[in-house]
Amino acid sequence: MFNRNRFLRRVAAIASISLVAGCSLLSDGDPDSKGPIVVGTTSAPSTLDPAGAWDGSWELFRNIYQTLVAYPNGATTPQPDAAESCSFTDAGSRTYRCTLRSDMKFADGDALNAEAVKHSIDRVRTINAPGGPAGLLGSLDRVETVGDRGVVFHLNKSDATFPFVLATPAMSIVDPDDYPARSLRKDDQVFGSGPYKLQSYEDDKQAVLVSNGNYKGFAKRQNDAVTIRYFQDSAGMVKALRDKQIDVTYRGLAADDIVALQQHANSNLQLVDGAGTDISYLVFNPKDPWAKQPAVRKAVAQVVDRGAIAHKVYKDTVDPLYSMVPKGLTGHSTGFFDEYGDPSVPKARKILTNAGITQRVPLTLWYTTDRYGSETGLMFQELKRQLDDSGLFTVTLKSRPWKTYVVGYQKGEYPVFGRGWFPDFPDADNFIAPFVGEHNALGTPYPAKKITDTLLPHSRAESDRAQTVKDMEQAQQFLVNDSRLIPLWQGRQFVAASEDISGGEQALDPSTIMMMWALHRKTSW
Repeated sequence: MFNRNRFLRRVAAIASISLVAGCSLLSDGDPDSKGPIVVGTTSAPSTLDPAGAWDGSWELFRNIYQTLVAYPNGATTPQPDAAESCSFTDAGSRTYRCTLRSDMKFADGDALNAEAVKHSIDRVRTINAPGGPAGLLGSLDRVETVGDRGVVFHLNKSDATFPFVLATPAMSIVDPDDYPARSLRKDDQVFGSGPYKLQSYEDDKQAVLVSNGNYKGFAKRQNDAVTIRYFQDSAGMVKALRDKQIDVTYRGLAADDIVALQQHANSNLQLVDGAGTDISYLVFNPKDPWAKQPAVRKAVAQVVDRGAIAHKVYKDTVDPLYSMVPKGLTGHSTGFFDEYGDPSVPKARKILTNAGITQRVPLTLWYTTDRYGSETGLMFQELKRQLDDSGLFTVTLKSRPWKTYVVGYQKGEYPVFGRGWFPDFPDADNFIAPFVGEHNALGTPYPAKKITDTLLPHSRAESDRAQTVKDMEQAQQFLVNDSRLIPLWQGRQFVAASEDISGGEQALDPSTIMMMWALHRKTSW
């Protein structure tokens, strides 16, 4: 269902070293002896509290917090981590029980027990932070503790995807003494139970991670410390890599920089290209007088040229996407291509005129300047060009930095806005369920009763996820017919690193979150 052997093709690396499936990025090595490995990214956390984030903050959470289950290297289904064992105890996938490892502790020495797990999960729902992950727990009825080590999750309906939910960093276990039950923690004194502890943090600048001596779990640290540096753009990040100020880049490499690395092999750098499941899409606000009209949305879907966006803006480092479910996942379809075919202004005009719309439609498109990569602004300029040139729309572009952008779409301020999505877990369900319902990841209610009340419950009762294809295809067709969400492209994953770094392709879990503990420096060639 999900391709874990994806980082296999090296496109710019040392000529005398070859890669094959299952091997490390370059070769095996010993733990680091030259100080912390420094990783660059353009995706800074929006918060340090797991109850408050359903976004790229998870990258940091995965490394400093711990979940009951997660993904050891090579796994595509969740396996015990903080837990010693976890499983459904009934045939209907409605009761899920975990037993914690013995003598678990947080990084500061406090005990990690069943009550801490219950506290952590309960507060996600109690706080219900705007843009937070409470929506992931829609199938949870209550959490029960059994002694110090037993935790039982009682579900209100069958949900075979619940273990995947528990594996998300949103379900990180936190200390009840430090994390209030009804409010988010605001400071940066974070203590989890993950492979690392957060030694220091500077907002939008860097996070310094050092090994957590109290950690118990499946992770085998290949380094003693990692520093994550947050950049505003790809150019600054790549310059830092070339100047040896950082060792690895992940998330945010611009197309021009990727192409430059591909075309000009550098003996000091390596670039690995593999399949990804992140997507980019447009969201239409039903409260806006124009965006709420199905004919307007469908006309936009008919005009948008995904191929031009992928080629002109992203230099073919992304692929056109015709469904909210990306290629590579069971249940993927091509509904938007099947419905609309190639871009066509005459067809779009007919859609509008049939609905009685003969004037140029004014639309304001919003995007964030610092979340989804340096090309985002260029992509929206291309979208504006396509829609304006059709003669059917008059487009105004507006933008904000991510932290204020989030507030805006949660308040329903944007008629049409761009979003990206990195999967919570590798299942088609996770590219449909988060976007529908009264409370969803978009901050924009989207009832979709056929999906929420029929298709998703039916598919979640199926433990064999290969048997959910029909339900997922029907859900995707509903999204096509409604066109409240319009998919644009599917990304590929690129990791650039200095020549002495190993473990890159092993460092990504099925949600493409980087597990920093897999990175290490080579000690010999």
